[in-house]
Amino acid sequence: MLVRLLYASRAVDTSPAAIEAILAQSRQHNPPCGITGILCYGGGVFLQAIEGGRTAVSALYGHIQRDPRHTDVELLHYEEITERRFGGWTMGQVNLSKVNHSILLKYCEKAELNPYVVPGKVSFALLEELMVTASIMGRA
Repeated sequence: MLVRLLYASRAVDTSPAAIEAILAQSRQHNPPCGITGILCYGGGVFLQAIEGGRTAVSALYGHIQRDPRHTDVELLHYEEITERRFGGWTMGQVNLSKVNHSILLKYCEKAELNPYVVPGKVSFALLEELMVTASIMGRA
């Protein structure tokens, strides 16, 4: 059974090297586990959707909750799915510094990433629009 989980967290270390290390670990660890997804980062906040088998996704989310690189980990949305939306990505990355601010304003009160104040479905809609507008990089 496939599931999709959407969560938000805050980065403990916001240096580019620390963020890249999280992405690199995801890209290495996720394929053998059958996990795909997308990670959006901006202003010290992560918004991540992960997809895969229920057991693998649950295990990964548990690991993220215990990971000292994350704080304020909050589940935003969880659902059973019939097909993957991010099947082409081991972990795609959105570079918010290159995103048109009007996209963020469409879904948020301010032109900044803050998934803590909007419903999970709104955060997922934002990720969907970022995909459509080709704002995602690093499909590896």
